[in-house]
Amino acid sequence: MAWIHLLVAGFFEVFWAIGLKMSHGFTNLWISILTVIGMIASFYFLALALKNIPLGTAYAVWTGIGTIGTVILGILLFKEPASILRFVCILLIVSGITGLKLLSA
Repeated sequence: MAWIHLLVAGFFEVFWAIGLKMSHGFTNLWISILTVIGMIASFYFLALALKNIPLGTAYAVWTGIGTIGTVILGILLFKEPASILRFVCILLIVSGITGLKLLSA
């Protein structure tokens, strides 16, 4: 169950990061409110996951999901650059997270 909590925390990490961009510096009230709710939910589910997953592993997975998700959504939603090197970097993040998970068992 802890890994599911961590995945949910990662989803909300992406949610609030995208919301932060769309809030335009917290000038859009409703998007800002949703962003803060996403932040709280992300921390809540991360805290639940930390009960059973080592801190370093959980934090790396959480931020990795956030990083990968925001890069992909940045490309899709905000027309950010989609270069081969960016995707190579995503693969490096995924391989690092996978290694940490395998070593934390």
